[in-house]
Order: sequence, then C-alpha cells, then structure tokens
Amino acid sequence: MNARTARVQRDTQETQITVDINLDGSGQARLETPAPFLNHMIDQIARHGLIDLSITAVGDTDIDLHHTVEDIGITLGQALMKAVGDKKGIRRYGHAYVPLDEALSRVVLDLSGRPGLEWFVDFPRARIGDFDVDLLREFFQGMVNHSLLTLHVDALRGRNAHHIAETIFKAFGRALRAAVERDPRSDAIPSTKGTL
Repeated sequence: MNARTARVQRDTQETQITVDINLDGSGQARLETPAPFLNHMIDQIARHGLIDLSITAVGDTDIDLHHTVEDIGITLGQALMKAVGDKKGIRRYGHAYVPLDEALSRVVLDLSGRPGLEWFVDFPRARIGDFDVDLLREFFQGMVNHSLLTLHVDALRGRNAHHIAETIFKAFGRALRAAVERDPRSDAIPSTKGTL
C-alpha cells in the first residue's frame, strides 16, 4: 500500500511556507506559524481527520496576516492534492456535522477535481482575539483552489465566534477523513468519467 504523503514548499516575496502531510497518520500536528489562532484551528483538522501535519510559515506580518494565512491554505491544498494522488480507491465524498456547545456546523466536500467554495458563515464579531475572522474564508478558498475540491461550509447556529470557527475546522477534518478513506470494495477512480 503506497504511502499517501507529500511535502510542498512555497516561497514568494511575501511568505515562505512548508507543509508536510500524511493522510494515513494518527492526528499529530506540528505547527509553527505567526497565527496562534490558526494553529489551533489547523490542529483540529489534524486531530479529527487523523492526518499528520507539519506546517512552518513566515510572512509579511508587519502588514497583516492576510498573505500568510492565504498562502498556508494554498500550500496545504497543494500538499493535499499531491498526497491524494490519482484518487483510485478513495470514497471521494465526506460530510460531518460538529457541535460545540451552542454552535453547530456542517461541512460537505467532494474531491471532485473542480474547485468550489460555498461559504455560509456569519460570525457575530469581526475578530477572535486579534485574529480577523475574514481570513478563515481566505484560508479555505486558497486550499480549495489548489486541492481542486468542492467544499460547502454552513455554520448552522452559534453565538460564540470561537465556537463557530472550531466547529467548522473539526467538521472539515472529519469530512476530509471520510473522503480520503480507502474503500475496501473498490480500487477504481470513483467517477463515471474515469478521472477526477
């Protein structure tokens, strides 16, 4: 059975990002970025997706976190696409509902080969600590564009912005885990087109 791992390094004039991913891991994360709240969120993807992730990032944070957060998403998306490979024998689709106290989110994804993000999330405030919540959509948009997956994110309810964000990332981890899982009944590409 082939290891489903990848390493991607992305260097621009704004950021330097390295991502290592193991889709068949145990949920371990080593995250060294200048965005502690994003580290906490990505740790949820690893833990609930049983994906091992190592991410190091530096960027032009003297401006703000926008470029760094977006480029982490881009690089993670590239690593995910590389690790998934030809998609033979995977389940392809995944979904999860995750609650956290009053918050509840639903994430549905398709490793379709077609990038698309449907984001229905209203945060009750603009910042969580000093983290701009608009950057969470930018993170997922970058990842979707470069992993070529279709992603629907619905924050169904919630009053606490931190809880809402955490349910989204936990649900994404669980949905991704389901989608990349090997299907014991098939080693084919799960598409009538024969390609994804």
